[in-house]
Amino acid sequence: MTIQLHDTLQGRKIPFEPLVEGQVTMYLCGPTVYNFAHIGNARPAVVFDLLARLLRRRYTLKFARNITDVDDKIIAASLETGEPIEEITAKYAKIYNDDMGALGVQPPDIEPYATQHIDVMVAMIARLVEDGHAYEAEGHVLFDVETHPKYGELSKRDLREMIAGSRVEVAPYKKAAQDFVLWKPSTDEQPGWDSPWGRGRPGWHIECSAMAEKHLGETIDIHAGGQDLVFPHHENECAQSSCAHGGAPMARYWLHNGFLSLDQTKMSKSLGNVLLVHDLIETIPGEVIRLALLGAHYRQPLDWSAETIESARRMLDRLYGAVRGVDVSAEACAAADVPEALIAALEDDLNTPKALAEFFALARALNKASDPAEIESLAAQMFAAGDLMGILQNDPEEWFAGHVEGDMPADEIEALIAKRNEARAAKDFQAADAIRDQLKDAGVIIEDGAGGTTWRRGG
Repeated sequence: MTIQLHDTLQGRKIPFEPLVEGQVTMYLCGPTVYNFAHIGNARPAVVFDLLARLLRRRYTLKFARNITDVDDKIIAASLETGEPIEEITAKYAKIYNDDMGALGVQPPDIEPYATQHIDVMVAMIARLVEDGHAYEAEGHVLFDVETHPKYGELSKRDLREMIAGSRVEVAPYKKAAQDFVLWKPSTDEQPGWDSPWGRGRPGWHIECSAMAEKHLGETIDIHAGGQDLVFPHHENECAQSSCAHGGAPMARYWLHNGFLSLDQTKMSKSLGNVLLVHDLIETIPGEVIRLALLGAHYRQPLDWSAETIESARRMLDRLYGAVRGVDVSAEACAAADVPEALIAALEDDLNTPKALAEFFALARALNKASDPAEIESLAAQMFAAGDLMGILQNDPEEWFAGHVEGDMPADEIEALIAKRNEARAAKDFQAADAIRDQLKDAGVIIEDGAGGTTWRRGG
């Protein structure tokens, strides 16, 4: 079966075929490192981490995710805090990678920093100027949008309508409101580099085009990011890369994940409802956050709420519960394959809801199995599926024992269960029921079975 991906440019799902047989290049727009990442920033990181895992099953993948470490927001943060820019960017780049790692996001093959690629950006801008696609004005270099007839194709916008409806105050050095900055002058207090147009720094859009060209080539297979980047960021990348490369497309497939809202409300600093990943992982297991982000199809909107988290936690409890107590040998794990139906769901434009349904079908089969060899085989398949999806990565007993501040500690739970077992043995069922209720009030569910009493947190 051929992998199917929804291409934003064509507006439909199409078969995926890499430019070079057996090899795939993919670029994901990474963070601008001046603050903590919010949960909306985590969605593309998690979604396209899953795509990278899936692609590696078939191809040799070269995956780049950049770090933007020169930007007006970073300069503003430095002025506000008094911290040197280098310290701010180094600090938040590490925090971002650590926080995404807590969500099971694997490191990219290449993590280019913008400040380490200024020479590549200057060279690309110079080509655009030489070919008549960009012009210098008052220390700025701007891309001349009207020289690229395909401008607006990715975002499905008509340039004439954009010009007619523009409310942007046009800078006096611009030929047209839609022209965007490739290079801007820097003051003595701002970071800057020498260039043919004077000391300055790059615009945001040119950074990604130059870094993708440097590490992946003039035309890459997949360019990914959030839906909020389609315009103007990716539209501008499309234009400047194509014009710098003699009309060759920047990417063969454009993939974008849907927006994330919070309790049916758009997240924004002005509303004070921004949820930071750094804060969430203090009280919520990273796997729960990851599964919550993968619970809806990546192109659909995702509403983040307490129920989103609890639903993901319950789902993981069911999956861990299925493999709990099953001893799986190294040989069984090595021989295990991910069920074909689950792979087929993911290869159909990352259909994670369907893939999870197949995962739970596997868990149900394991729960019903009685033959020891079948039980081991099914559990091994579950662990293989978990490795692909980035979940089920903890020891099941540790998963159910895990707690956050305010939860009853595992040793206290075990002690109460022992007292309950003693009460049951003495036929003091009133005392046994009281302990069960005490545990239930603490958010601990106990289950009596042939192998003894097991417990888990949550409902």
